[in-house]
Amino acid sequence: MNRLEFFTPVRIARGHGEPVEEIDNVSEAMTFLRHWPKGRRGPVYQCALNCCAAALAGQMSAEEARKAFTGFARITRLLDDDIALPIRGEKMDSAYTPRR
Repeated sequence: MNRLEFFTPVRIARGHGEPVEEIDNVSEAMTFLRHWPKGRRGPVYQCALNCCAAALAGQMSAEEARKAFTGFARITRLLDDDIALPIRGEKMDSAYTPRR
């Protein structure tokens, strides 16, 4: 396994009827973030971008970057919640409420 690959992909759902996109690694997450509209880039976006950049530089693990990117996807309501379950050893945020 490549050090930049996620153990579990982050599934992005852009809208009803649109195909779900799987983000499998830090490079794909960084590409996704770079294409995000400039007018919608806030602190959660910046955190995810910084974490992905740190992982690419070897200063952070891919899983830490995945957590930040997953948080960004959840906040922006792009996360496909059916697959966004924590991986082994990862605790779910107690404030998390699934979208339905």
